[in-house]
Amino acid sequence: MEIRVIGRGALAGLIAGILGFLFARIFAEPAIDKAIDYESGRMNVLSTIHTAMGHPVEPDGPELFSRSIQSGIGAATGIIAFSVAMGALVAVAYLVLHGRFKVRPLVLGWTVAGFGFLGVYLLPFVKYPANPPAIGHEFTMEARGFLYLGMVWGSLTLLGLAVFAARKLSAKVGWARAVGIAVLGFFVVYGGLLAALPSLGDLAANVEHSGELGFARAATETPQPITNTFTTPVTIDGKVYAPGQLIYPGFDADLLWKFRWYSLLDQALIWAVIGLVFGGLVERYLGGAKQAVPAKDVAAAV
Repeated sequence: MEIRVIGRGALAGLIAGILGFLFARIFAEPAIDKAIDYESGRMNVLSTIHTAMGHPVEPDGPELFSRSIQSGIGAATGIIAFSVAMGALVAVAYLVLHGRFKVRPLVLGWTVAGFGFLGVYLLPFVKYPANPPAIGHEFTMEARGFLYLGMVWGSLTLLGLAVFAARKLSAKVGWARAVGIAVLGFFVVYGGLLAALPSLGDLAANVEHSGELGFARAATETPQPITNTFTTPVTIDGKVYAPGQLIYPGFDADLLWKFRWYSLLDQALIWAVIGLVFGGLVERYLGGAKQAVPAKDVAAAV
């Protein structure tokens, strides 16, 4: 039974991944292209300024994969692999919970996928939202990865504890009050988690670089406007910039908003498809039972 259920979860993830890639290709890729163009222009300006001032400039590294490969097979592989893994994870969670709740397999599959979307993406998104390629420094990549994984772990743990608390309290105060208490407690602890984890701009490496050209002190890693911080004018592409004058704008806020919005919609699509497809497949596999059957009885029937 377990392998067949997990296989259905992986199949649901595969379908979700294909649809998620198509959505990203149509809506998110144009925003990514604009972000890359911005990043290239910004790096060229910084390189020109440092060269004009006699500062050493590190050469650009080789491009391992072209932009067409990155936006095509690269993005498809990443999104589909992620979706298949999440579909299998939903199936494993379903197997753990199967028989513990008196609900149809269809409803349980939807619920597990919904909690997966909350814990893996939406709740961490509140603290560390998705960013296009132009946002994020190489010297904070490892720290940002650990922080995001910590946020995912904390979100999933809190969701699990909230469900556990609601079940325990329901026998004493009823389901309605138990759910209300669990939800309230969840948001209190979740708010503490948001406050405890640092903003990306407050990371030690970002604070250390905040005085350098092109690294203004901010709460995020969103590129800030580049101004001439030197005491003498600098010339870029034949144009002279006086001290304190704006040389290159900060990252477009509208573009950042669009990318994050499309990322959120793409993830919502992926998780919704996983829930709908997996729920339908597992409901059909278990014979359309109207309520959960104890796992030992299903195993015996198979």
